[in-house]
Amino acid sequence: MDTQNPGNTHSGTGQQQDTQQPQREQGGNNRGKNKMPRFNLSWIYVIIAIALGYLFFAGGDSEQNGISKTVTYTVFKQYVEQGYANKIVAHKDEGTVKMYVKPEHIRDVFQQGVTQTGKQPFVQAEYPSADKLDEFISTQQELGNFKGELSYKRTNDGLMQFFWNIFPLLFIIAVWMFIMRRMGGGAAGFTGMGNIFNVGRSRAQLVEKGGDNESKVTFKDVAGQASAKQEVQEIVEFLKNPKKFTDLGGKIPKGALLVGPPGTGKTLLAKAVAGEADVPFFSMSGSDFVEMFVGVGASRVRDLFRQAKEKAPCIIFIDEIDAVGRARAHNTMMGGNDERESTLNQLLTEMDGFGTNSGVIIMAATNRADILDKALLRAGRFDRQIHVDLPDLNERKAVFKVHLQPIKVDASLDIDLLARQTPGFSGADIANVCNEAALIAARYGKQAVTKEDFLAAVDRIVGGLEKKTKVMTEEEKRTIALHEAGHATISWNLQYANPLIKVTIVPRGRALGAAWYLPEERQITTREQMLDEMCATLGGRAAEELFTGHISSGAMNDLERVTKQAYGMIAYMGMSDTLPNLCYYNNDEYSWQKPYSEATAELIDKEVKKMIAEQYERAKQLLLEKREGHNALADLLVEREVIYAEDVEKIFGPRPWHSRTEELLTAQPEETPEQPTSH
Repeated sequence: MDTQNPGNTHSGTGQQQDTQQPQREQGGNNRGKNKMPRFNLSWIYVIIAIALGYLFFAGGDSEQNGISKTVTYTVFKQYVEQGYANKIVAHKDEGTVKMYVKPEHIRDVFQQGVTQTGKQPFVQAEYPSADKLDEFISTQQELGNFKGELSYKRTNDGLMQFFWNIFPLLFIIAVWMFIMRRMGGGAAGFTGMGNIFNVGRSRAQLVEKGGDNESKVTFKDVAGQASAKQEVQEIVEFLKNPKKFTDLGGKIPKGALLVGPPGTGKTLLAKAVAGEADVPFFSMSGSDFVEMFVGVGASRVRDLFRQAKEKAPCIIFIDEIDAVGRARAHNTMMGGNDERESTLNQLLTEMDGFGTNSGVIIMAATNRADILDKALLRAGRFDRQIHVDLPDLNERKAVFKVHLQPIKVDASLDIDLLARQTPGFSGADIANVCNEAALIAARYGKQAVTKEDFLAAVDRIVGGLEKKTKVMTEEEKRTIALHEAGHATISWNLQYANPLIKVTIVPRGRALGAAWYLPEERQITTREQMLDEMCATLGGRAAEELFTGHISSGAMNDLERVTKQAYGMIAYMGMSDTLPNLCYYNNDEYSWQKPYSEATAELIDKEVKKMIAEQYERAKQLLLEKREGHNALADLLVEREVIYAEDVEKIFGPRPWHSRTEELLTAQPEETPEQPTSH
């Protein structure tokens, strides 16, 4: 049973034929030339396989054409004395001697016929020494037992031995080349081999000057970022007309950092700058610099700036720069070389080192500017930080107009209402709302998308999918109704609580019920406003305790939010009577110690408990005062399951306080120029 907040979504003549004939013939010749086979790296693997097969099958004794039998030297001498030897070959490097048996004596030696043993079977034995072997063979020749000659030879396995010595190295090289080809995009031939040496090349995507106008992005394509566009306009003016600034001694800014929540259009704004200036645009992500090989990131940075200098003036855009620009650690872990830090060091050198990068502007985007290295943010590198914030009411209307263009909407659809119902939504969130509404309308077979579809889409995105099949007992349903009615009752009767939109006990996502609010769009928040919001959040648990006599697990999300808010108010914002005007916020990512003592930690815990307890008692007192209206609201919830602000107003009367957002709801909306824009 969570209190939900839509603002917390965090969105052809004959003469011509004669003149064309030579061109066709030339084209035919070119086609003939193109039929020549291209070199492919796979050929190397085939050649290695063929060489391996040849050495394996032809690397041995070429005279071997039969089976062999290994015997002792004594048995070998007996065979020779009996006249079985046809030819004797000694291999000095192996210390073995082979006796090829005469065909008529094959069965005497092998007990098999020629068909089984082959034409040249032999007996192999190890001999003690060459002198004794020569003496024995000479004696047998004199006796007439052996009429052939004794020959010495070396085995033909030298090449084979050499191959087996270098085969592991060849195998490792082949595997490495295969991996490098896959990392380089799987190109074949010389391109694949070249990828081994192209690991350090930049992978930035280049959009050339004067490209396709249909895909060109300009400031007209960026909605709801008037202040951000105004800040980057100077960069565009410098790229278009640098003489206007250099005549007065001005210098082109080195870099601009776009900072803002996800989905607000930082990347689109960078593309619009390049489109407006009509200059080459290099685009890549921060993670594209870092690889598993040491030195690759720094090499890619150098190659990126080398290409940019050749195309100057141009823009380099690095998306999610926090992947490589994170603050460097004071103590490098285990004394190793951090590839990310070396990449960052090279980036810092290229941006403002001894070399000059005239005409090259670096733009980067991140939603985590607090963790970036300080050297990256100093003047001379990223000279300016441009905050791309979430769109306000009028900006959301402009974004809705863009994303509603391809959608068939009902004629009665009020875009102002949609903009007011989506506070805190980014451009990406609004695009998601429009798409989800179209899917919901199609699911029910509608011909156009209506207001109810858009409201259901907002509920789906913020609260989750509606679970109509979840079974609850009457007691559980009554408890949930009392809980949600407690939120609605207190928020309606507190001055600074967020205005209520609707209350539901229909399960969505992991929540069994929800109270939907329209938060005020403000730049600063006072202590009183935070306490009222905390009290309204605790209203559900307070209603359970007062009117059911027990508490349940349904308030876990409420308690989590309240606890975080209380700790933030006391430890970070100095909103405590005991610890006033103190901030213990620590932005050092590598610090493992709390910025306060243990005694202060205990004091913070006491203050948090005290603040939450006071607001809880305040919620209970207010519920007791509005007991009748709360019970009526709970009964209505059990009956209808969904009630709106109009129903609450009938019970408690008009809300005596109006927030700035409520004033905008009742005021006539300002007309804003329609822009074909998008995030």
